[in-house]
Amino acid sequence: MTRNMKKIRNRTLTLFKNISSILAPPPVLTISEWADNYRMLSSEASAEAGRWRTDRAPYQRGMMDAISDNSVETVVIKSSAQVGKSEILLNTIGYYIDYDPSPILLLQPTVDGAKDFSKDRIATMVRDTPAITEKVSDSKAKDSNNTILHKIFPGGHLTLVGANSPAGLASRPIRVLLADEVDRYPVSAGSEGDPLALAEKRTKTFWNKKKVYVSTPTERGVSRIEFEFEDSTQEEWCLPCPCCGRYQPLVWAQIKFDDVTMECKFCKERFKEHEWKAQEGKWVVGNPNASESKRGFHINALASPWERWDTIIKEFKIAKKDKEKLKTWVNTTLGESWEDDEGESTDENTLIKRRETYNAELPEDVLVLTAGVDVQDNRLELEVVGWGVDKENWGIEYKTFYGDLGQSAIWNQLDEYLMKDLYFNDGSSLKISCICIDSGGHYTDEVYKFTKGKEHRRIFAIKGYGGDKPFIGKPSRNNRYKVALFPIGVDLGKENIFLRLKTEFEGPGYSHFPTETEKGYDEVYFKGLCSEKRVLTHTKGVSSFKWIKKSGRRNEPLDVRNYANAAYEILNPNVDMLQKLKRKGDYYSQSPIKGTKKVVKKRRMISKGV
Repeated sequence: MTRNMKKIRNRTLTLFKNISSILAPPPVLTISEWADNYRMLSSEASAEAGRWRTDRAPYQRGMMDAISDNSVETVVIKSSAQVGKSEILLNTIGYYIDYDPSPILLLQPTVDGAKDFSKDRIATMVRDTPAITEKVSDSKAKDSNNTILHKIFPGGHLTLVGANSPAGLASRPIRVLLADEVDRYPVSAGSEGDPLALAEKRTKTFWNKKKVYVSTPTERGVSRIEFEFEDSTQEEWCLPCPCCGRYQPLVWAQIKFDDVTMECKFCKERFKEHEWKAQEGKWVVGNPNASESKRGFHINALASPWERWDTIIKEFKIAKKDKEKLKTWVNTTLGESWEDDEGESTDENTLIKRRETYNAELPEDVLVLTAGVDVQDNRLELEVVGWGVDKENWGIEYKTFYGDLGQSAIWNQLDEYLMKDLYFNDGSSLKISCICIDSGGHYTDEVYKFTKGKEHRRIFAIKGYGGDKPFIGKPSRNNRYKVALFPIGVDLGKENIFLRLKTEFEGPGYSHFPTETEKGYDEVYFKGLCSEKRVLTHTKGVSSFKWIKKSGRRNEPLDVRNYANAAYEILNPNVDMLQKLKRKGDYYSQSPIKGTKKVVKKRRMISKGV
């Protein structure tokens, strides 16, 4: 072969190598491999800014790689907080933008939540991860391809919507559905039905669809994430015992408080946190009969590298004193649903026996007073509630004002009552610091007129809403009197009331009631307070809890207590500061009562709220 022929052959081989390198498919990557190669953590969103390392929380590898597995259609992640589930979603988004372009839908509980996630998490990831920076244009530029809730990239797009937005859920077909915090979704998106079902319909045209459901669970029976998990492979993150080597999940029941260890389920040996976490874990299937196309993962905070067992134990000791806090702890730390007896309600006879003698208008441990007012056609029903540390509470007085609500006389009576002082045994006193008045009946205008000009006294109009609503919503002035109107999620409020009524020992969350007849806490009151029960209902395939009134009972005492509780949340008092001032002796200011020579000490009110 001549020298020229060799040169031609070498040039030809080089040409074909270059062509093959251009036409060859990219290397097969899983989501965890993509993240380890390309993902950068932003300083605004992470305490460990810089290159992503899956080995930092190795349990994340199995969850991420299941999403990119072609044989898996649905991935369910039931988890506690602080295990990195948001980062799993972000890595999935980055992967499908860069490596496998597709139309993506990210579903958040609310539209505002979707906007915040876009601005705080997605925007910073796009900015700091070079592999996707050039593929998604800057949202600050005048480019309709990139807005806060919709981002276009070569081969696909990312749309963010709120589960409370029917229009966003029905807008366009998508291949990848990422549903975040599904247990916080409303039962229905407007009148359109279950938001998760609406979102799932958008994936039907894709044979290679992906559905990812992520959430901390809420309550047994209505938890969406638990329902999906039970229909999956039910995999648990397991570590081998440092002694016997047998794999097992990190279980709260095996944690020992005295030496902060976990006892092996099999050999009963105890080991410290770092000894367990130094072992190489794996996911173990709990439901082998499930379809391999639907993988489910459960992880709790005991496995998290960002949580410490001694801290978790301290938080549990605080939470167990208050049923509300314990419920939150079970959801967010153990990643488990809260289980209460279906249809359970509090027994009024138990509460009647609980009554105690105050020997004063106000018990000594009361630091703050709030009131709720219910408006009926011929009367106003009012309750004053005292509050101490950790929401320990005291019924102070239940009172009814009868009269024509269309006339000023009854409203003047109410106003005079709300301005009075209530006294302790030592002669010191408190005024009512915040009042909520129901505006939802036949006398809405009268309530607005009464509250107008009284916001400096923290007297507010409220309107109750049933269903999955936050207890205290954002106030509006969209009424002709321009008064602040607070929306109140009455169902959540009732749940909190009954959790407190079930607290058996004095202290955080415990509800006290007086025996003194003139205070109004008679048998009729307690029947009204216990007039409803919460039952599990099923409508169009969606499970939810509803409050149902017991036959022949009036529920005004329950409603009024709900409004007084709402007043406390709106006020948001700094009771810890008040208690410290009291202990230091700086809790009183001297103020003589007009027309007497007696000096009465009035207690100061310090608020973190309005």
